[in-house]
Amino acid sequence: MKYVKFGRTGLDISVAGLGCGGHSRLGQGYGTTKQSSADVVRAAIDLGINYIDTTAAYGTEEIVGDGTRGQRDKVVISTKAMVVKPGTGATNDDFAPVSQVRKSLEQSLTNLGTDYIDVFHLHGVMPNQFDYCTTHLVPELLKFRDEGKIRFLGLTERFIYDPGHETLSKALLDEVWDVMMVGFNMLNPSARERVFAKAAEKGVGTLVMFAVRKALSNPDALKELLQGLIDKNQIDGTALNMDDPLGFLISEGQADSVIDGAYRFCQNEPGADVVLTGTGKVEHLRENVASIVKGPIAEPARKRLQDLFGHIDSVSGN
Repeated sequence: MKYVKFGRTGLDISVAGLGCGGHSRLGQGYGTTKQSSADVVRAAIDLGINYIDTTAAYGTEEIVGDGTRGQRDKVVISTKAMVVKPGTGATNDDFAPVSQVRKSLEQSLTNLGTDYIDVFHLHGVMPNQFDYCTTHLVPELLKFRDEGKIRFLGLTERFIYDPGHETLSKALLDEVWDVMMVGFNMLNPSARERVFAKAAEKGVGTLVMFAVRKALSNPDALKELLQGLIDKNQIDGTALNMDDPLGFLISEGQADSVIDGAYRFCQNEPGADVVLTGTGKVEHLRENVASIVKGPIAEPARKRLQDLFGHIDSVSGN
């Protein structure tokens, strides 16, 4: 495992982090037992992963608590609170009261079986929700920190709806955020200019989500997404072999697979501290971690990705 200094937090963090959400949710998304999911958490720690990201909305906090029991001092745990009321659409402005955020924190502490959260995020914040967060919720987060219940303040964007990083661009004008979770992948590298450079300048630690999602793990989904970009004249269809559109990652980039290349692309991006990976299977976790720590893809493929997708900010890859 490789480790990096996590912005101004001073923490030494593994470049691979265990993500407990996404489609898998440690396997809970497809019926894995809670014991097996907790085994994935323990395997991650054995592999040297010391950053674990969850939230009550994923239904995996108690599993993380089980998997880290007796090893709390080895891991940095992040969890989150929603900024809208339960049952409210994610993009709406029916905001969560301060009391809901406090209740969320207290429940997370119970679920995780811990006295403190290392990084407590406001979860999936949309641009129209950001001002409410800074005015009403941040003061409560600062109280949590003063009480010793959290160590650092985090913010996650809702990348599916905000693929151009409007929320994080706003947040980077503030001084309060210690950590940000950002969507970034080969198909939409816009965080390179809009998030990573400024975050590094301000000492904000970064967590990469969406390194591999549906479009980079499902060939049919990839072709559908690329065809949509071609139809909108956002990429040049003649520059791709649509039978194997990212095959050049293997032939020119020395990657073992598209997924291998995708993880390596993200982890070796300047300013990207931790790449989150999620799965419900220990062997799959090992494969993903091996890719994350392997090193960059070869320059010809990296340049080709930049030529194809370097300007794209309209898709998430989900």
